[in-house]
Parts: sequence; structure tokens; C-alpha cells
Amino acid sequence: MEINIPFFKSSITIMIPIYFAAMGGMFPALAGKLNIALEGLLLISAFSSLAVFYFSGSAAAAVLSAVITSTALAALHAFAVFKLRANLFISGLALNLFSSGLCIVLSDKIFNTKGVVYTKSAQDIFLLYVIFGIFLLIVSWIAVYKTPFGYRLRACEKNADTLVNLGIKPQFYQTTAILISGFFCGIGGSFLSLTLGAFVPGMSAGKGWISLAIIFLGGRRPAGILAAAFVFAVAESYSNYAQGFWSIPVDFILAFPYICTLLTLIAVSIFSKKSNWV
Repeated sequence: MEINIPFFKSSITIMIPIYFAAMGGMFPALAGKLNIALEGLLLISAFSSLAVFYFSGSAAAAVLSAVITSTALAALHAFAVFKLRANLFISGLALNLFSSGLCIVLSDKIFNTKGVVYTKSAQDIFLLYVIFGIFLLIVSWIAVYKTPFGYRLRACEKNADTLVNLGIKPQFYQTTAILISGFFCGIGGSFLSLTLGAFVPGMSAGKGWISLAIIFLGGRRPAGILAAAFVFAVAESYSNYAQGFWSIPVDFILAFPYICTLLTLIAVSIFSKKSNWV
């Protein structure tokens, strides 16, 4: 069977930022503190990496900047939740709104535009993201299932009192998990802008929200998240190609991957409930 190389590359391109955001979001989800700020973290890191790459021309410095920026905002989110006792979801929503506004303000101050910022693209690093993504998949699996950190992290959700009785602070692991999500989103966000060679306001385009669905669609497991992200990316890539072939409204075609995700989530939910009944 002949492989459509452009279609396959398009699917991988769509998948990478979603995959990184979902992998990062898996850690706080396992700790019982779902991070809904993934959208904002992707967006702010996309801007940060583009700005650094614009002035330095260094892809490594751009990715590092994205990771630092995203992790710093994740730390701010954790501080608000654990130290200031802010509501987890309200703080996450606030961070999403803050990131969107901050990108526009900084773009106006630095580049004198509130619109698109262009620079040269870094297409040559595409393969590095793929390799690093596979590496982090393995590292994440080992960390979650083969280390004391992973055991304690997963215990935070339902056995936090047991950890406290053992002298272990669940908050430490939950905070660390949120920081990890910031690290992963930094990588995913840098991919968005560096490979495109531009920053577009709102360019995260719901990928952070889709990542939240991917986390649960993949069963909060590294391999499952990879598979779920790839399936969604293939569906979205197919919808892009299908616009010139299907004689139905474009809006319905563009909704195809989201409909597939929703139906799959419903199917997974039903299957999980039936499994519990047995």
C-alpha cells in the first residue's frame, strides 16, 4: 500500500503540539489536579520562542525560552492554587486569558504590531521534535510506572491521606506535575511558531483544549495519549484534504475531527462503565 507522504507529514505536524501538551497535562491529571491552562501555556511559549528566534536566530535558544516561559507561568498557576488557595479551574481559565492578552501587548511593544509576526522558519528541526517526543514518551512511562515519584504522584488523586500519614506531602508532587506540564507545553508551543516561521495571535487554536480530551481518550497513559493524538491528527489532516473533494459545507468537514473525538470519548466512557459493571 502506497503511503501518502505529504498527508502523513501533515498529520504528524498537527499531532506534535497536541501530543506534547497532552503528555504534560497527563501528570497533573494523574495527581488529581487537572491543568486546564494548557491552551495558554502553548500560546505564550509559541510567542516566546518566535521572539527569541527572531532576534537570535538560534532554535535552541528559542526552545529554551519557550520552556522557561511556559514553566514560569505554570509555576504562577501552582502558586495561585496551592499558596493563595485559588480555585484550580478559575486560575487555569485566568491564565489562558492572561496569556492571550499578554502576547498581543508584547507583540505590540516589541514588533509594533498586534497581528502576525514573521521570521524565517526552522523546518530543519522537525525531525528533532519527533525524536525528542519519542524519548519523552519512554521517560514519562518509566517515571510514572517504575519510580517512587510515579507511585506517589498517582496516589495523590485517591490516597492523599495515606501519603500524609507516611510523612509525604501530596502538594509537592502536584506542584511538580503542574511544572512538568509547563515544560511539555513549552516544547509544543515552540514547535507551533518555529516550524511556521511566524506567530499568529490565537495560533494555539484550541489545541490545549483538545489535549485535555486526548489525555482521557488515551486513558491517562503515555502510549494511549500518543495513539489518541495521532488519530485526532489524522482525522484533522483528512478533513483538510477532503475540503476539495466532498460536496458538503466546509464547516461540517472542519468539524469532522472534533466529532470523531467526541464520539470516541463517549464510546470510551460507555466501555469503561460496562467494564466496572462486570
